[in-house]
Amino acid sequence: MKKTLLITLILQLTLIANTQYQSNTNEKNAEYFLNPIFAGDYPDPSLLRDGDDYYIVHSSFDYYPGLLIWQSKDLINWIPVTNALHKYVGSVWAPDLVKYNNKYYIYFPANNTNYVVTADSINGTWSDPVDLKIGNIDPGHITDNNGKRYLYFSSGGYVPLSDDGLSVIGEIKHSYAGWTIPRDWTIECFCLEGPKLIKRGDYYYLTVAEGGTAGPATGHMVISARSTTPFGPWENSPYNPIIRTKESSEKWCSQGHGTLFEDATGKWWIVFHGYENGFYNMGRQTLLQPVEWTNDDWYIIPDSNSVDKPIKKPEGETIETAFTLCDKFDGNYLKPQWKFFGEYNSNRYHFEDNSLVIEAKGNSAGESSPLLCIPSDHSYIAQVELFIEGDATGGLVLFYNQKAYSGILADYENILANLRGWQFPTEKKVINKHVFIRLKNVHNIIDMYYSIDGEDWIKIENSLEVSSYHHNVLGDFLSLRIGLCSMGVGQVRFRNFIYKPIK
Repeated sequence: MKKTLLITLILQLTLIANTQYQSNTNEKNAEYFLNPIFAGDYPDPSLLRDGDDYYIVHSSFDYYPGLLIWQSKDLINWIPVTNALHKYVGSVWAPDLVKYNNKYYIYFPANNTNYVVTADSINGTWSDPVDLKIGNIDPGHITDNNGKRYLYFSSGGYVPLSDDGLSVIGEIKHSYAGWTIPRDWTIECFCLEGPKLIKRGDYYYLTVAEGGTAGPATGHMVISARSTTPFGPWENSPYNPIIRTKESSEKWCSQGHGTLFEDATGKWWIVFHGYENGFYNMGRQTLLQPVEWTNDDWYIIPDSNSVDKPIKKPEGETIETAFTLCDKFDGNYLKPQWKFFGEYNSNRYHFEDNSLVIEAKGNSAGESSPLLCIPSDHSYIAQVELFIEGDATGGLVLFYNQKAYSGILADYENILANLRGWQFPTEKKVINKHVFIRLKNVHNIIDMYYSIDGEDWIKIENSLEVSSYHHNVLGDFLSLRIGLCSMGVGQVRFRNFIYKPIK
């Protein structure tokens, strides 16, 4: 009896201890976050703090509508606000989001020139893009002590802007030559890019990227310089590089392109991007680290901090959001996760009877300007219901660019597989203009399924391996996205898109 009571007491104490441990662990987890703060293809982040609100925008390349703005109050939880770019102007690279005299601006390069869009409210309506008629890439905005405005470029040069920020009013002048990378480091190229400027105390701080945005994992890096004027001369930080992947075995590779900022409580942070080791096809993901200032007025990453370990959360209110990639297509507008690849034509699609109807275009998924969204998980299921109208073919694909894509398709009677452009009927005469199709991605191995009723799923014999769909193999700085395609002649009706992470 005594032994039984003793065992019972030990079990009770163990349960209490485990419960207390779990409580303490949960409490600790609630105080920390893990990178990335944007999982998936969110490169070249430009962050603006406006009071106690934070707004961020990324490169949007050939995905339209473009320049999706996100909002947060704690830097960890983000909700989409609006797309700032609807008119197609080409592939949009590293933008800069700024506020000046109560007006919002996004400067960005595309089509061998630079543009600006503006709005009186961050929520829009945003203007059509204004061509600044100047080359170079990666514009970075700064004002001097007199309120005069300038744009820096990846060349290390700058130009003066008009007071309204809508035109260039002078010649480009060279100002900064970068930080010398040791020759024995393994990098892609010198490649000075992504200038971002702030003013703190007596100094202007210029943060740039060097080493190449892809290529070897150890190439990309964050470099800091300062000057007492926005024009130089610039003194490079003795702590350079501020951020760099040192070994190719690290979780986060090619870390660079940083935006330095002060939060609403006076603490300093830097947002930047990196490729995840083993998942380069997810694109460059947005990362966040705290910053400390030294006694001699340089900024550094604290020694106690590691980008792949839990980091103490910033202070701020958590914004609740119902945002999800799932879409019942029950509204009358395109939800913010969706982007057409290439030219954007709002007349090509419409909503009807809880469905998204897309006019067919082209003879392949690559030519069809598919509608894409960004997966945020290593493993997931994506599925959708299709209705085929006319001589159209619809599909669910994993899409990198117009030449690199794979997936499962359906015409009016057949299920087709597309394996890296090789397309063929894999299940013949099994449907009648209506089918459910599914992709199951488990760590880059893709199985494909179809269903007649949405309940019983049939796996086709063809599967994919997609780990190589990324920039180091295919170029273009893009990522592997989930796509809805409508091609041929006619239209495809999509209903109830479902996205489920596999943990």
